[in-house]
Amino acid sequence: MTALVTILDDEPAIRALLSETLTEAGFRCQAFARATEFEAALRRTTPDVCLVDLGLPDRDGLSVVHRLALEQGATIIIISGRAQVQDRVTGLELGADDYIIKPFDPAEVVARIRARLRGPRRSATGNTARFEGWTAHFDRYALEADDGTETPFSHAEGEVLRLFLESPKRLISRAQMQESLGGAAGESFDRAMDVRISRLRTKLREDPRNPRLIKTIYGAGYIFLGEVVWE
Repeated sequence: MTALVTILDDEPAIRALLSETLTEAGFRCQAFARATEFEAALRRTTPDVCLVDLGLPDRDGLSVVHRLALEQGATIIIISGRAQVQDRVTGLELGADDYIIKPFDPAEVVARIRARLRGPRRSATGNTARFEGWTAHFDRYALEADDGTETPFSHAEGEVLRLFLESPKRLISRAQMQESLGGAAGESFDRAMDVRISRLRTKLREDPRNPRLIKTIYGAGYIFLGEVVWE
C-alpha cells in the first residue's frame, strides 16, 4: 500500500505545498494545523511518516515529537525554521529521525522521506528477534522480557537495535551507523546515537557502568555481544 505521510504545520502555504508535492510523488497525505487534531487522527490510523513543525499554536512541537517517538512506529521528520544546532540536537535526542530547516526544497523533503522508508525496511531478517532472554518485536515496536512484560521503543531506537541485532559480535563504527541509518554526520548525529543507545541499555536493564550486551569500544564504535535468532 502507498505510504501515508501526515503533515503537522500551522502555516497553510506550507501544508498546501507539502501536500501537493507529496501527492504528486505518489504518497497519501493528511495535513493538520493543530496538534490536537493531529493526535486525534493518530488514534484512528498509524502513518508511515510524520512531518512535524516545532512552532505550533496549541502545543510545543518538541513534546509532540517526544510523544510520537514513544507511542508510534512512524518515521518522524522535523521541518522547522529553528536552525540552531542545539534545536537539531534536541529534536534528534527526543526521537526524531531527521531534521529539515525552513525554507526547504520540496524535492529534498521527498528524497528524505524515500530514504527513510528504504532504511530499516531493507532487511530480510524478519520482524522478531530473540536474544539473551529478550524478544524484540519490530512490527509493534516492543521489547518483551522473559516474564512477559513489554517495554515500547521508538522508531529511532528500533533502527539502532535492528542494526545491532543484524550484526552481532561485530564492531559497528560511527561511520557505518551513519551510512546505514542516514542523516548528516557530525555532532548532532553522534549525540542522537549516544542518547538512543543509552535508552536501549536502560530498556534492556543494563548496568550503565558495565553493560553486558551493548559495549562501547572507545574510539572505534560499538559491538553487540549476544546470540540472536531471527524469526
